[in-house]
Amino acid sequence: MGDFTHFDDKGDAHMVDVGEKDITERIAKAVASITMQPETLKLIQDGTAKKGDVLGVARLAGIMAAKKTADLIPLCHPLALTHVGVEFTVHNSDNTIEALATCKLKGRTGVEMEALTAASISVLTIYDMCKAVDRGMIISNTRLLEKSGGKSGSYKAS
Repeated sequence: MGDFTHFDDKGDAHMVDVGEKDITERIAKAVASITMQPETLKLIQDGTAKKGDVLGVARLAGIMAAKKTADLIPLCHPLALTHVGVEFTVHNSDNTIEALATCKLKGRTGVEMEALTAASISVLTIYDMCKAVDRGMIISNTRLLEKSGGKSGSYKAS
């Protein structure tokens, strides 16, 4: 299967053996966005959404999701994360909230999937908490922004 590491020489899926890899500090940052009606964004910013502190709950959901990534994605290794952070940027010009997730650890495999999961679940939580007033919200632009550590080195999205 070429360069795909999660397939053996017969094409069967398997978890990569990372036992011989060096332990290094690994960091990944990922982002996801949600766009909504101006009135929905105002409810979030004013803290008057019916379900409460939307961004506070979404932050906690993202952190919890990063810790559960191996339970959600079949071939991910369970990781001992040393840091998970979720920050939100509000863009009033286009009624968008961007969730930036950062994950860190010292280990044998990267944390890209954990950062992507945290960013994704953060914006899904915003959707869940606001869907009663705005079912037309759009989740988009989920992507890895950067990663460092490990044999493959650093990556930074252009």
